[in-house]
Amino acid sequence: MKPFALIISALIFWQSLLAQIIFVEQSSEPITKFRFRQLSGGVVLLKGTLNDNPDSLNFILDTGSGGISLDSATAKKLDLPLTPTDRTVKGLGGVRKVEYAMNNTLHLPGIMIDYLNFHVTDYYLLTTVYGIKIDGIIGYSVLNQYIVKINYDSSIIEFHTNGSIRYPRGGYLLKPAISTIPITPARIKDACLVNGRFYFDTGAGLSLLLSQQFARDSFLIHRKRNTVITQGEGLGGKLDLEFTYIRELRFGPYRFKKVPVFLFDDEHNVTSYPVLGGLIGNDLLRRFNLILNYEKREIHLTPNSHFHDPFDYSYTGLGIYYYNGIIEISDVIKDSPGEKAGLEPGDIIVSINNVIGADILQYKHILQSVTSRMKIIVRRNDQLLELTIKPRNITKRR
Repeated sequence: MKPFALIISALIFWQSLLAQIIFVEQSSEPITKFRFRQLSGGVVLLKGTLNDNPDSLNFILDTGSGGISLDSATAKKLDLPLTPTDRTVKGLGGVRKVEYAMNNTLHLPGIMIDYLNFHVTDYYLLTTVYGIKIDGIIGYSVLNQYIVKINYDSSIIEFHTNGSIRYPRGGYLLKPAISTIPITPARIKDACLVNGRFYFDTGAGLSLLLSQQFARDSFLIHRKRNTVITQGEGLGGKLDLEFTYIRELRFGPYRFKKVPVFLFDDEHNVTSYPVLGGLIGNDLLRRFNLILNYEKREIHLTPNSHFHDPFDYSYTGLGIYYYNGIIEISDVIKDSPGEKAGLEPGDIIVSINNVIGADILQYKHILQSVTSRMKIIVRRNDQLLELTIKPRNITKRR
């Protein structure tokens, strides 16, 4: 019987070895890499085409998107057939019922992604914010198919096949919950210390956005802290925000002091409060080079050259948008530095600090300075006016 037992043992050994060989995970392989453009807050803009149409389109790469979407005007221009649905998409400022452009092919440099179903919505407001046509947003529908590396130092993005990967040294591996949008724990501190969970959102060009309900119920914000009223942009249009800062934010081993924060009335419960408190945006996340590995539910962070960049504490109270080749002040908050400077809705910006003909992102960058007064020349009723504005630093007491 011993030889028979030895034969059985040998068979079990070789079956076990064969199983290990068969189920060894394939290594991730590079597919393509190319340059991207950074918009304000480090938001990543990719160029691509759709189907057989040669026209170049602009897509925001957004971990805060649970699918993939296309601007309604772009869909009309490309003459894409649309399928009505009862589905809705939820975003800051509103909920919208959407149509779908089904079974399309996205071409990015060096890669072709088939069978994509785009939900179609209106991104005209985003175009006015960035001064460049926004044709769509790339989210989970693409990100879950690849390992994506984003290098904010070189402005290079890489797409790799899913598989085993060796992460670089000197970073930290987050293990977010990912169904469609990554959710990560973080610790925030101001009047008290609060442990919360937040969306990991590269499509938001800010540092931290919290629901007012979360901030109020947790007693997070110091009761003597000054806040100012400003505006933001969301899916449903413009929305009012409170702007201030918190003493500290920490996620993983990384800690940031005096982090700007926007508070909003989460009327449509976008943040699923009390499950989540808000989102961590890309003005903070751009301080790391990222590796997005949705298949393994991993995001690797490596601090980059922007890690110690100062935060934007500037407050002007101005809503500036790009319309048909002009840069217009559309909104002026009451009692803001903009109103005190004499600026009015409808003023067209001609120059700021003697910089003439800049794009809207350059002008917004200039207005982020809180160290000096600056001269703004505007056109109002066919007259040129020179006004002086001093942006307020929200970390300083009035």
